[in-house]
Amino acid sequence: MSVIEKARPAHRPAPARASRSGLTDEHGRRVRAWELVVRYVLLLVVLALTIGPFLWQLSTSLKGPTEDIYSSPPSFLPAHPTLHNYARVADTIPVWEYALNSLKVAAGNVVTNCVGSALAGYALARLRYRGRRVATLVFILAMLVPAESIIIAQFTTMRELGLNNTLIGVVLPGCVAAMNVLLMRNAFLNLPFEIEEAAYVDGADVWQRFLRIALPSVKGTLAVVAIFAFMGAWDDFLWPLIVLSDPSKFTLTIGLNYLHGTFANDQRLVAAGTVIAVAPLIVLFACLQRYFFRGVGEGAVKG
Repeated sequence: MSVIEKARPAHRPAPARASRSGLTDEHGRRVRAWELVVRYVLLLVVLALTIGPFLWQLSTSLKGPTEDIYSSPPSFLPAHPTLHNYARVADTIPVWEYALNSLKVAAGNVVTNCVGSALAGYALARLRYRGRRVATLVFILAMLVPAESIIIAQFTTMRELGLNNTLIGVVLPGCVAAMNVLLMRNAFLNLPFEIEEAAYVDGADVWQRFLRIALPSVKGTLAVVAIFAFMGAWDDFLWPLIVLSDPSKFTLTIGLNYLHGTFANDQRLVAAGTVIAVAPLIVLFACLQRYFFRGVGEGAVKG
């Protein structure tokens, strides 16, 4: 093995390259041309199924009132792009007030999930106490319970606490998700125990080991939890619809439902509202994508 091959990082696979015998993939195996074509075709099909509907909604939201959105064949690009539909959404419903309510709920959900999941995940993964396995099993079983089956119990609880028709009542049932706790637990389990043992010998207590050693090493998984918590709170429709009755406290998903009822035939308005609702999720993912993809290999030892 040459010096260059020894210096090449093991975690960075070499891209597919051409040789005299044909194409080879990252593992050095030969790839036929038709196999490569099939791969890219499948990728394009998946891309069209996932990104296509959003691009169509974006195109519809930019079309003017004179353009036919039901033409055959459909016209993907608007002939005369306009932002008038977004202004009409703001004139029809208090969309920015609803967006602010959704932002409050999503921010509260992110903070509570990140803090609660990190603490619970660390306790399940690194601390030694009686009943730890039973507690882990409880979180696993909690993921199997459908949310619709406990929504009446949640509503009754919020009513007894006097939190009906409040944004706190919207946040509280989902403040710590079982899946996020298990994600953080797995991330902490991948950390070498020798590092914490060395800190323990140096006199660090549990909080110091958690805040200074364990938590900085799982930033990727923490970003994944933040994205999941934000998306779950921002897109939630059923629970805010049940617990909220004051229109001034409606979240964006509930407020946009008025566009479907009053303006069911004006799909341009509905598309504009959809784009407004999806835009914050795109911005959040764009800001945290570096940590999101790093969360897959969280806990690896860095030299």
